[in-house]
Amino acid sequence: MIANKSQRIGVIDLGSNTARLVILNAVPGYAYRLEDEIREVVRLREGMTAAGLSDTAVARALFTLRLFKRFCDSYPVDLIIPTATSAVRDAANGPAFLQTVSQEIGLNLQVLDGEREAYYGTLGVLNEVELGNGYVLDIGGGSAQVSKVRSNRYQEGSSVPLGALALSQQFVHTDPVEPAEVVAMQQYLAQQLDTIPWLTKKQSKPHRHLVGLGGTIRNLAAIEAARQSYPLNTLHGFVLSRDSVAETVQLLQQLPVAERRQIAGLNRDRADIIFAGALVLAEVMDRLRVESMTISKNGLREGLFFEHFWQHLAYPVVANVRRFSVLNLARVYNYQKAHASHVRYLATRLFNQLAPLHGYGPAERELLDAAAMLHDLGTIISYDDHHKHSQTLIVNSGLPGFSPRETALVALLTRYHRKGRPTADLFTSLLTEADPIILLRLAAILRLAEFLERGRNANVDDVTAVWDDTTLRLTLIADEYPAVELWEAERNAASLMAVAFERQFVVESTAVPDIQFGL
Repeated sequence: MIANKSQRIGVIDLGSNTARLVILNAVPGYAYRLEDEIREVVRLREGMTAAGLSDTAVARALFTLRLFKRFCDSYPVDLIIPTATSAVRDAANGPAFLQTVSQEIGLNLQVLDGEREAYYGTLGVLNEVELGNGYVLDIGGGSAQVSKVRSNRYQEGSSVPLGALALSQQFVHTDPVEPAEVVAMQQYLAQQLDTIPWLTKKQSKPHRHLVGLGGTIRNLAAIEAARQSYPLNTLHGFVLSRDSVAETVQLLQQLPVAERRQIAGLNRDRADIIFAGALVLAEVMDRLRVESMTISKNGLREGLFFEHFWQHLAYPVVANVRRFSVLNLARVYNYQKAHASHVRYLATRLFNQLAPLHGYGPAERELLDAAAMLHDLGTIISYDDHHKHSQTLIVNSGLPGFSPRETALVALLTRYHRKGRPTADLFTSLLTEADPIILLRLAAILRLAEFLERGRNANVDDVTAVWDDTTLRLTLIADEYPAVELWEAERNAASLMAVAFERQFVVESTAVPDIQFGL
């Protein structure tokens, strides 16, 4: 990406359990990428009393913040957005701690109240997931935030003292946890959730949309992903079922902390507090009567960032998450815009004209469109095997707004845009029974479009397709004879088109050939 107008933005989130610094390289309103991240367990709420934060916890936090500040200075970072949440806002000595941080480190921490914490978390989510009407749950170390979203905008949110660390310190005193402690914890969290008017009892009808964020929820999702041998390297859009949460709650309740640390997918430093957070998630899902939740990798830090990134908008949420996520990934990896755009145009023309043969609609066209934009990303790594590198970049980065199935299909389309017979490879578990033929046909169209733009000069202006029961004939419309494109299409795309559409494939041109190419 990164253009002359880019800037580095560092967001510091001093939470009750964990402190994080994320550094993003951004051209506001154009593109951004995560450049670096540091995570440190500070347990700021640990040992907290009526007098406030303990000296030990304060020392850990000051050490970490000093480290974060030096890290930002060495990069350097153009803008630091430093925040603190429930532990600092609840502590009697919170103001004194803030003054020390300002004087000794030079960071002016913005302490977010519960509703602002809920707002920024939701802002992060809405720039990753097109939620429409639904709910957002963020389980932190000291508190949990539940937010209501209507028409894809934050409507209201509440913060309750149901953080995984806070609950564990208050109720868990044995290892493994005893049944009486579980009952006491469940009674307490029910009382706290009853203070949220729209969560006072089970909803009269199920709500289908719940998005989860925060370390507790992402760890619970990672446990389930490990169970499934999940093939993507990102939890963007991962779906966590209610049954999975119940299974994990039961497992965590039975195991001592030392054995919990061996659970695949679980961060070892969360082993002692994850059970309390899992109980909160189970209760919220039960009250909303949802059978699953979608995982957001974005959260509070990203919400703070997006307020800056989308500052020119009336409301700092992108209008089309899916479209922007494709554009953002393309821009970050310096895609060849003219070439990608013409491949996209030709692929769309082919898709639309062949609709009576393949029977697909807007959903499949959008996947083809995304793959056309991203098919050559891998050239930033190496031209050799760049189709494989493109798949790798998509699988590792994810596509915010797209489901895991859709992300896998887009990645596979880029993988097979040059050669090979498309197969689901490692992603079979994410695909439906109909997807192999969808993959075959869309890959054939994308490959043909790619080779019709082989000269990278938009020589082929348009295409027309006609067919009968035995033959599919494609005519290229071009001002100059498309010798390279005809040659490449016949060599590299014709056989896959023939297989995909079960007809002999013929490609020709309206332009008269130059004499050196013959007839």
